[in-house]
Parts: sequence; structure tokens; C-alpha cells
Amino acid sequence: MAAGTLRHRIAFDRREEVDDDFGNTEADFVEQFVVWAGVEARFGGETVTAARLAGQQPLTITVRRSAQTAMITPDWRARDAATGALYNIRSIADPDDRHAFLELLCQAGVAT
Repeated sequence: MAAGTLRHRIAFDRREEVDDDFGNTEADFVEQFVVWAGVEARFGGETVTAARLAGQQPLTITVRRSAQTAMITPDWRARDAATGALYNIRSIADPDDRHAFLELLCQAGVAT
């Protein structure tokens, strides 16, 4: 993969217990790091949930493998640093078993 295809700034957030300034804790996503990534949209679809159509957009996010990106799990989420768009991570794969890149199958338009 050429470096020019990694042209999106993607932040990765992990759900953590955070203080709400009133002595309570609540689960919220906390940014872990931001990396350059390639984003490729797949064919979208619609599902019917509670008698309403819900649009879903699957996409693949490709990142260079590093100590940081190796920590990503499907319970994290990806976020476009420029637009703020949120993506749920569904699966993580090493596309060619060479440990150079990771491909994350993600989905936009669904609840976190």
C-alpha cells in the first residue's frame, strides 16, 4: 500500500470509566491516539428496526501496524478526526499476514 493512500486522520477511542465531576463515574469513550489511515467505503444497506429504516455504511479502515494500533479491539471505535464521523469496529484482520498493515471492518450509521 502506498503512503499516499493513507490520507485520513483517524482517532481511536476506547470506552473507559471517567469521573463526571460530581463524584460519580460513567462510561465514555476516551481518545487513545490518532493515526493516518486509508478509508474505503463498501456497499451500504438498510435494515428495518422497530418499523423504521436505518441506513448502514460498512467501510474498511487500513492503518499501519504499530504498538498502538495492535491494541485496537472491536469494543473500541474509530472517529474521523476532520469530520467527527463515528465508526463501530466490527473486526480486525492482517490482510497479507506480513504484519505491516491492519484492516478494520467498520460500520457507520449504527448505535455504539
